[in-house]
Amino acid sequence: MHARPRRTRLPAAGLAALLATAAALTVPSTAHAANILTNPGFETGTLSGWSCTGGLGTVVSSPVHSGSKALAGAASSSDNAKCTQTVQVQPNTTYSLSGWVKGAYVYLGVTGGASTWTPSAASYQQLSVSFTTGASQTTAEIYLNGWYGQGTYYADDISLDGPGGGGSTGDTQAPTAPGSLTSTGTTSSSVSLSWTAATDNVGVTGYDVYQGASRVATVTGTSATVGGLAASTAYTFTVKAHDAAGNASAASNPVTVTTGAGGGGTSGFKQAAPYLYNGWGNPPAATTVMNATGVKWFTLAFVLSSGGCNAAWDGQRPLTGGVDQATINAVRAAGGDVVPSFGGWQGNKLGPNCADANALAGAYQSVISAYGLKAIDIDIENTDEFENPTVQDRILGALKIVKQNNPGLHTIVTFGTSTTGPTSYGNRLIEQSKALGADIDVFTLMPFDFGNASTDMYAATVGAANGLKDKLKSTFGWDDATAYAHVGLSGMNGVSDNAEVTTVQNWTDIRNWANANHIARLAFWSVNRDRGCAGGGLQESCSGIAQNDWQFTSITAGFTG
Repeated sequence: MHARPRRTRLPAAGLAALLATAAALTVPSTAHAANILTNPGFETGTLSGWSCTGGLGTVVSSPVHSGSKALAGAASSSDNAKCTQTVQVQPNTTYSLSGWVKGAYVYLGVTGGASTWTPSAASYQQLSVSFTTGASQTTAEIYLNGWYGQGTYYADDISLDGPGGGGSTGDTQAPTAPGSLTSTGTTSSSVSLSWTAATDNVGVTGYDVYQGASRVATVTGTSATVGGLAASTAYTFTVKAHDAAGNASAASNPVTVTTGAGGGGTSGFKQAAPYLYNGWGNPPAATTVMNATGVKWFTLAFVLSSGGCNAAWDGQRPLTGGVDQATINAVRAAGGDVVPSFGGWQGNKLGPNCADANALAGAYQSVISAYGLKAIDIDIENTDEFENPTVQDRILGALKIVKQNNPGLHTIVTFGTSTTGPTSYGNRLIEQSKALGADIDVFTLMPFDFGNASTDMYAATVGAANGLKDKLKSTFGWDDATAYAHVGLSGMNGVSDNAEVTTVQNWTDIRNWANANHIARLAFWSVNRDRGCAGGGLQESCSGIAQNDWQFTSITAGFTG
C-alpha cells in the first residue's frame, strides 16, 4: 500500500545538528576586499546573478534592509526557495559571507562548506560566516533558503568579502576518462547507459553524454537514459567527466547500440516512473533527481477530492499555479514527463465521491486537460475503492470514457497483491475490466506489505508478477509476451510498513527480471524515501537501509521494458 504519513517539517535530530553547527560558527573578521557578489542588494529590481528553485524567488520593495529592493523567497511545503549565486574565488583563501535576513528558519551558506541560520527573525537580522577555499578551488556557490512550510523569508545586502577569482592559480587538471561504458537496455526510442566513475584532483561534478559529437545529456551519477531516438537505428555514444572548474576529461570508450523495432502488437507502453509526492517526506527537486540518475518520468502523487467530485492535489492544492504544476513544468523542461496518480491508501478519494462513471470521468478529465497528459495512474486501495465492487466498476467505467475521449492516453491501475498474484479483489478488477471493455493498458501490482518481515522480496515480487501474467492470459486470451506487456510493478524501497526489506540488490534483480520479461512499467514508493538511513526503520524521507541517495531511482532508470 502506498501509505502517506504526516510529513515531518523539521526533525528534532536535524534541528539539534543545525543548532550545534550554528553554535560552532564565529563572526568573521573585518572585510579585507570589496564585495564580489553580483546584485548583492537586488537593487537592479531583478534576480540578475541569482537563481532560485521552483521560481519561488522574487524582488520586492518591502520589507527592505537598505535601499529600495530585497529578495523574497516563498518557501512552500515542498520547496525551500533556495537562491544561489556562483562566483569566481581564489584557492586557499578565507572569505567572509554575511547578509541581512528576516523570517523563520532562514539559512545562509556556501554549498559544501560553512553555513549559519536563524530560527526566527521578526525584523532584519545579520547572519555572518567565514570559510576557506580548497587548494584548487576556483568557484563557490553562495546560497540562501528558507524551510519547508515556514512561509516567505526576506534577504538583503548580501556580501561576500574577499579577492575575486580569475587568476592563473586555479584548477587546471582534467578528470580521468569514465570507463567501461556499456548499454544496460534499449527500447524502440531510448538507450540506457552506465559507466564507471572518473576521478579528479579536486572532484568530479558531473558527466556529459555524447551521441556522436552532440551532447545529449548531463547527469551527476554514472548512468543515463537517452530518449527521442528512432527505432531500429544504430547510435554511438561516449561520456566525458567534468569538474567544478569546467575541465573536461577525455572521452570514454565508445559504445554503439541499436534501438529496438517499433510496433510489436502489444500495448507498446514502457515506463520507468517512481512515485514522487510533494505533500510529505521532504520532497526533493525533481530535476535534481533527474540530473543525478537519468530518470525521465515520475508518477506524481496524489490527486484526491477537494469536496464532492472535484479534483485537487492532496485534496487541497490547486491543479494549476501551485507547486505541483511547477514540478510538472520543471520535469518537462528537463526533457521528462509525469503521470499523475489518483487515490492511494488514505484521504478523501474521487471514486467514492463522484456519483457515477461519467462524473468520475469528468474529474479525471479536469486533470488530463490541465496538463495535456499522456497517461494517468489510478492507485486503487483500501475498503473504500479496491474492496468496494461498486466503486471498482465506477473507476473502470470512467477510465473507459477518458480513454475514448483522449486518443493515445494510457491508463494504469495500481493495486495490492499476494506473493502468488492478485487477491480476489484484484482478480475481480481484471475480470471486470474485460467485461466492461475498459481497455486498461497496465495492471500494476504493489508487491510489498505481505505481512512477514522475513519475506524474500525478489522471489515474492517475481511470484506476484507471474501470477498476474497468468491471470491476464486466462482472462484476455493473451500469450505470455502480450500479458507481460500489460504488467507493471511498483515496489517499496528499503523498509516497508510490515518491516520487509527490499535491498538495493533485490531491486536491481527485480529491474533485470522486468527487462528480461519486457513488462510495461516499473515504479516504487517513493523517491522521497530514496535516501539512506541505515537502521532507521520506516521513514518518510529515507529508506531505512544503507544506500546512496537516489540509488533506487538510478536502478529504475535502467528499466527499458
